[in-house]
Amino acid sequence: MSVLIPAALASILAVWYVYREEQRGQERGLREATRTFSLLVANNLQTQEGILKTLANSTVLEQGDLQGFYAFAKKNAPTSETAIILIDKNNKYLFNTRVPFGTELPATRSSNLPEIKAQHRGEQTLISDVFRARQGGTFDFALQVPVWIAGDIKYYLVMSINASEMQSLLVQAGFPKEWLGVIVDRNGVIVSRTRNPEQFVGRRATDSIVRQLNDQPEGMFHSVTLDGQAVKTFFHRVPHAQWTVVLSIPESELRQTPLRVAAFLAAVMALLLGFALIAARIISARVMKPMEKLSESADRLGRGEEVPYDTQGLVEVDAVGERMAEASRKIRDHQLELERQVAQAIASTARAERALLQAQKLEAVGRLTGGIAHEFNNLLQTLATALQLAKIVSNQERVHSLIETCNKAIERATSLTSKLSSFGRIQDAKLETRNLTTHIATAEQLLRTTLPSHVQLQIDICEELWPAKVDPTQFELALINLVINAKDAMPAGGMIRIHAENETLCPPSPELQPGDYVHIQVIDTGSGMSPEVMEKALDPFFTTKRIGEGTGLGLPQAYGFARQSQGVLLLQSSEGKGTTVSIYLPRSTSTVVEDRESAREVSTPAARGRLLFVEDDTLVTDAVVPALEQAGFTVLTAADADQALAVLESGVTVDALFSDIVMPGSTNGRALAEAVRAKYPNIKVVLATGYSEERIALPGVKILAKPYEVAQLVEALAGAVSYQP
Repeated sequence: MSVLIPAALASILAVWYVYREEQRGQERGLREATRTFSLLVANNLQTQEGILKTLANSTVLEQGDLQGFYAFAKKNAPTSETAIILIDKNNKYLFNTRVPFGTELPATRSSNLPEIKAQHRGEQTLISDVFRARQGGTFDFALQVPVWIAGDIKYYLVMSINASEMQSLLVQAGFPKEWLGVIVDRNGVIVSRTRNPEQFVGRRATDSIVRQLNDQPEGMFHSVTLDGQAVKTFFHRVPHAQWTVVLSIPESELRQTPLRVAAFLAAVMALLLGFALIAARIISARVMKPMEKLSESADRLGRGEEVPYDTQGLVEVDAVGERMAEASRKIRDHQLELERQVAQAIASTARAERALLQAQKLEAVGRLTGGIAHEFNNLLQTLATALQLAKIVSNQERVHSLIETCNKAIERATSLTSKLSSFGRIQDAKLETRNLTTHIATAEQLLRTTLPSHVQLQIDICEELWPAKVDPTQFELALINLVINAKDAMPAGGMIRIHAENETLCPPSPELQPGDYVHIQVIDTGSGMSPEVMEKALDPFFTTKRIGEGTGLGLPQAYGFARQSQGVLLLQSSEGKGTTVSIYLPRSTSTVVEDRESAREVSTPAARGRLLFVEDDTLVTDAVVPALEQAGFTVLTAADADQALAVLESGVTVDALFSDIVMPGSTNGRALAEAVRAKYPNIKVVLATGYSEERIALPGVKILAKPYEVAQLVEALAGAVSYQP
């Protein structure tokens, strides 16, 4: 008994410890689930905010065309139930897309956005609490963003959203049916609920629960639901919204799993103690030594260690010892399984957070590159054209020298803009049929100066390499990125080999159609990649380098270049055996473009005909129109495609049309070109673009990349029938 009583106490302690640890593990998992769901709600609200901000940047609204903006906002509302509301600075309703434009609207607002705006000055995105909408009588909530025009807030744009749309987030979360998931606003009013939402949405939680939710941004407390069920409640504040996500679990369910584990362990302990007591009473005199061994095993089991047991020669004692050993293995297996499940849950949460962060990064990169490419190229176009015109009208050698310096700066800025917009962006206007041997040689000069002495570079190029249609800058940048990646994979040194050859594929591979390709390989003898790394190697922002040493955009840039050029990029790698990156570029049958000089002279003025110039940027118009007139054109201008079509339909005769592709309004440059070629086949069409998200391929239509030279434009417009006034 002196041995068994302490063993029994140790068993009780072990049961209590397992019970407590199981409960704590459950609480940690539920807190994490609540936090993850709050991020899902925040992401949904940010998506709605992004839609509002996009609408707020509409040029139609900036021009003051409220009826036009009403149609635009109604067309782009996320759902038919979503209301887009425009309000002036004095909180006066201008329109509501749920009612026809011009309908008289109430003087007061249903939501509490005015009170919230008074607290935050209205210069940021605001989210209201739940309210009952006047139109439809549904429970809604509203998002409000300021509309900045000329550096000042002129309007407020509001999106009124039916609270039922948040119900889909609860469905996506996949909570067990016994759990109760609730989203409440800052006043404790229910926005969405997993059970009986039609009965409880719009009702306010009890005062005690509201106080608990407002005391701190996250936590746990015991409560009773509105339908009378005792629960343990976990909550987390939704970032930037002052709403709260609440997850309530029945107390009985929370106790069930720990009790099962503790009961199982207690049963095992009781069974072992029972066998030990019986054996002690019957053979205590003969089995003292085996019992001591058994006591040691019991102590091991009490400490949670695996119990090795050697046969002692007594059937009863051996049976107990073997049972203890088996129980210890099961307990150990359960512990390992529990640790594995916890690790999986943590990894799953980390992946979800990384995916959310990656989506935000990609959205930010898309906005940044698109905006910079379009706006910056328009500025470069203005500067380039003005400098070319200045060179024509000035005879001073010093002025010409300064103009050449400015042109070189514009070339560098153009190269920078091209690099910014390389990943995943369509740049058809920059694709040219090029001799790749020349560009590989150009990149080689740079690479040999940047590679360390312990890394050797070998270039192996076919003598008659076929031409391919590429963006020259992006081609050289892709080679540089691939070689730098290879160098980083060989810290102890090695060999990098660039091999280029012509290859005809027949039959095709799974990734490529049959045909002629230029096959370029970058091969290294570095550390290689594991299958797990291979799966993510082409993902933007994925890198195996330490923080600060890599952006994760090297391989994605090369991949984006290959796709932009109608080719593919393939990876082959294994750990310890190096990596091979293969780029297949389709053979081009077009005439090879030679490198142009940095500046061209504009042709001597001559009667070239009447030209309709379509451009929404007044700076570009002010620079290009004088240059075209200097080149001998009679120039008519239009600010957008609709205005250009109106000019043509008025009966004005023109010989050529020159238009930007990206323009405000419902019709872009490509649609304008198609309409003009269909209705006015004698008019020559030339398009220009600094950035576009769609491929432009129209027969007989020349495409120029901004910033273009006036000489390029005059050459593209050559052949138009001269107009005799």
